[in-house]
Amino acid sequence: MINAAILNKKRALFGKLSHLLDYPDKQFLNERYITENLEYAEPDTRMHLGHFWQFLKSKRLYEVEQFYAESFDFTKKRSLYMTYYKFEDARERGQMLAKLKFLYEMFGLLAVDEELTDFLPLMLEFYEAGDWYMDERFQDLQVSFGVIEDGTYFLLQNLKEEEHPYASLVEALRIELKACMVKKEGSAYVE
Repeated sequence: MINAAILNKKRALFGKLSHLLDYPDKQFLNERYITENLEYAEPDTRMHLGHFWQFLKSKRLYEVEQFYAESFDFTKKRSLYMTYYKFEDARERGQMLAKLKFLYEMFGLLAVDEELTDFLPLMLEFYEAGDWYMDERFQDLQVSFGVIEDGTYFLLQNLKEEEHPYASLVEALRIELKACMVKKEGSAYVE
């Protein structure tokens, strides 16, 4: 189960991860944006964001843009489309994309047609901007958590294999998602 209060506190952090995992934008690629305002971040997340900044700090924007495009736009092995790893282009993928679109709309966001609903930055943006907090249907977010958990598992394995700098961001994301889950003790859930 997802802990709504913790996820709500981490909205801005998921927004930050969304921006950093999206196509590079000068506005977000600076030390202050990456390493500050992390009061709700887990300690390991801070460390991973610091590692990512170490990669970025000596690069020009066009170099980061080129690296990003080469990393994510031309290979299926490092896809930012989270359902691809499980379904590739099977019919089930279309069904999951439709479920995600419905989920976004249910909580007040209209998914733009230029991106598929399983695009990782879009999914994280939903956690930041969606109107899901205090909604009785909140646990429906479990679907998107599951999609991200599955997709980032494979993405992270491929990034680690290549010692890719974006692995730090995916690691940070996985840490934050895990921190939003209600912890189990024995067979009963506790918050």
